[in-house]
Amino acid sequence: MKLTKVEPKYLKKHNPRVGLITLSSDLRIEKDFNKIIYDKDIDLYCNRIKSYNPLTNETLKKMADDIPKVTENILPDQKLDCVAYGCTSGTIAVGYQSIFEKVNLAKPNTKVTTPITSALKAFKILKIKRLSIFTPYTDEINQSVINYFKKENIEIVELSYFDIASDLDIGKVDPQHVFDTLTKIDLTNSDALFVSCTALPVLTIINELEKKISKVVLSSNQTLIWDTLKEINYDDKVEGFGELFNN
Repeated sequence: MKLTKVEPKYLKKHNPRVGLITLSSDLRIEKDFNKIIYDKDIDLYCNRIKSYNPLTNETLKKMADDIPKVTENILPDQKLDCVAYGCTSGTIAVGYQSIFEKVNLAKPNTKVTTPITSALKAFKILKIKRLSIFTPYTDEINQSVINYFKKENIEIVELSYFDIASDLDIGKVDPQHVFDTLTKIDLTNSDALFVSCTALPVLTIINELEKKISKVVLSSNQTLIWDTLKEINYDDKVEGFGELFNN
C-alpha cells in the first residue's frame, strides 16, 4: 500500500469568534443567537455553566465560581474575540467586573458582554430614562433588578412579573402568552419596555410587539446579541428584531 504525505494549508484568518456561556438549564439563548447570526461570517461556540434552581441571589453568585473553567473549555488554547455571559440576574448578583475578571483569567484580553450591561448601553443610545420592566423572576430577584437600575439613574415606572423560580420553567412559557401579556402593560409614562431573562422566549416577538404598542422593546438576549456584534465590529444591518438594531 502506498502512503502519501500531503502538507496541509491553513487559513490565514478566521471569522470573529464568540464564546457564549449559557446556564445549564437555559432552553432559549442559543436559539436566539442563531436566529440573528446564522449565515453571517461569525463563529459561535457555546459552553454551559452549572446552574441551581430555584434561582436566588446566593445560587447565582455560586454559579459564577465556575466561569474560569467554563470559559477555558471554549476552544481551549484558542483566542476568542468576545465572551457573552448569558445570565441577566447572575450579572447583577456577581457584578460585571467580577465576571470580566473571571473570563479573562482563562482568556486574557477578551472582550466581555452581559445582558444587563448591554441593556444599559442600549438605554444610553436610545436615550431611555423612564422604564417599564417585565420579568419571569421571583420578588427577591426583581428587587435586585430594580435596585441595579436605580443605581444607574434609570427610573422604574412599573414592573410586572410571572414569579417563576426555575430557569427550566421560564423557558417553557408560551411565546404567544408572553406577547399577549406584554401588550396589556400600560406604557404611557415609559420610554421603553425591558423584558429581562435570557431564558424567556421574547426575541422573536419583539418586532411585532413594537408595532403593536408603539414603544421600543428591549430584551436580555436582544441587547446581549446587539452588543456582541458591536464588540466584534460587525456592522452589517440586522432586520426583524427590533428598533435597537437600527442603532
